Parts: sequence; structure tokens; C-alpha cells
Amino acid sequence: MKVNRPLFWNNINLISILLYPLSLITFLINIIKKIPNKRNFKIKSICVGNLYVGGTGKTPLSIKINNILKKKYKTVFIKKKYSDQIDEQNILKSYGNLICTKHRDNALKIATKQKYDVAILDDGLQDKNLNYNIAIACFNSSDGVGNSFLIPSGPLRENVSEIKNYDAVFLNGEKSNKKFSKYLKKLNNNVKVFEAKYVPTNLRSFNLNKKFLFFCGLGNPSEFERTLKKYKFKIKEKFIFPDHYNFSDTDIVSIKKLAKRKKLNIITTEKDYLRLNKKNRKNVKFLKIDLSIKNMKNFSKFLIERL
Repeated sequence: MKVNRPLFWNNINLISILLYPLSLITFLINIIKKIPNKRNFKIKSICVGNLYVGGTGKTPLSIKINNILKKKYKTVFIKKKYSDQIDEQNILKSYGNLICTKHRDNALKIATKQKYDVAILDDGLQDKNLNYNIAIACFNSSDGVGNSFLIPSGPLRENVSEIKNYDAVFLNGEKSNKKFSKYLKKLNNNVKVFEAKYVPTNLRSFNLNKKFLFFCGLGNPSEFERTLKKYKFKIKEKFIFPDHYNFSDTDIVSIKKLAKRKKLNIITTEKDYLRLNKKNRKNVKFLKIDLSIKNMKNFSKFLIERL
């Protein structure tokens, strides 16, 4: 979803209240989605999704799960085909096999025929007609559920009470949010809550004595900025674009002109870098990120036990 995250999603305010009647449409759509019976598949499946729109770490967690399981199982990623998410598809393909179709149930059928043991779905919690062996909801640890309203008056794709239907929750980001963790446990005492942080893996390729300009088109650009500052990048300028934004030549020329004039190095995310053509990648570097999971042994054990 291409969206600049509006500030009124953070708190209950006049704008969110005025838009609240429109959120009832989202509520009704979610009810309709639950009408069909859930379909089961022979292949084991893990769905990594979110309730909060964008920027919650679904793709890094999907990759981490694949790294854990591929030693024991024949794994495959499944991603619903969206033309504006080629970047995420390419990232997944660099870590394993990927089946990308217009419908997730078709992808699961293909994965079954190709005799994969486990399918890891990057997104798909809102596909209510599919039954998963493990359903994991990701949140940004700083944002939580925002004002807790459904789209468009708030940031939620479905009501937070849906946590009762999920097996685990991941709180991803720099902030440790024990209060939010306790809140989620009240909604579902059986849900497993895990924490993870974003850790750069190519930090040595950057000269941190230099000054930087960063640009990105993410669901949660603030988390990327927090990571840069944590690892001592001197950020002097920034360009924020909507999630899954396709950068034009004009956009990149403007960024490079400012960087040259102010003598700044340009940095972006891996996903944004992959959306650039070969020409525009010149003099642009990306920060490669790994998801570092707290209590990794417990999470690995959780996965194996549930499959």
C-alpha cells in the first residue's frame, strides 16, 4: 500500500474521529472475509503478517524464519504478486525459493506439488479463507497500534482483538515496549511475544566520520532513521517518500544535487536501492539489515514444536 503515514494515526483526535465512520467499511469488509470456510493444505505454512499498515518487519522476519528452518525442511517463500513490490520479491529470492502469484491459495497448491515441506508467507493474515500452521503478527515496537482505529481513521488493517487468533507476536524495533507486550497478552494469554531489533551487517563499508543524506520509501521511515542514528550516522538531510515508491530520474537527480552541494554521502535501504535503475544507483549505498531476535533459541523451539 502506497501511503505516507499521517500523524493523526498516532492519537485519537478530531481528524481520526471525523474519519471514523469510514472505518466501519473496513470493519464490515473484515467480517465478510471471515464468511468462507478456511482451507487446509498438506504443506506446512507459516504466515508472517501485520495489523498495522506497513513498516513492521514482515520481510526480515520471513527471511529469519527461512534461515532457521531450511536446515531441517525444504522451504519456500510465498508472496502475493503486486507490481509495486518487486523489490521485496527480489530480496526474498536472494535468500531462497519464491512462488509469487496473484492468489496465495494457488501459490500453496504449487508449493505442495513441488514437494516443499514448509511455505513461509510474507503477508497474508487478512486472507481469512486460509488456515496456517503458525500465524505471526508483527508490530513496530515504538508505534504499537497507534490510535487503535481501523483504516482510514487509524493505522489498523483489522481490529487488535484479532490477536486472539494468532500464535505469536513480534515487536520489532529499537524500543522495548513491555507495556504493549502486557496488553497483547491480556488479549490472548496463549500468544507468544518475541522482540527483535534491526542490526546492520555492512556497517564497515561506511565511513561514519562523513555526513549523510538518507532517502527512503518505507511504511515506517522513522524506524530506519532511528537505526541510522543508533549506529552513529551523521544525518544532515533526508527525503521521505510513500511506501513502495517508484523513484523517478528527477527524484534521484534532486537528491544527488543536494548531496553534492552539501558534500553529503547518500544512503538508503536495501529495498529502496533495488527500486533504482542501474544509472541511479551510482554514488548511492544501502544499509543491509538483519533482524536480531531476542531469545532466538526459544523462537526456534517454538517454530519446530508448532510444525
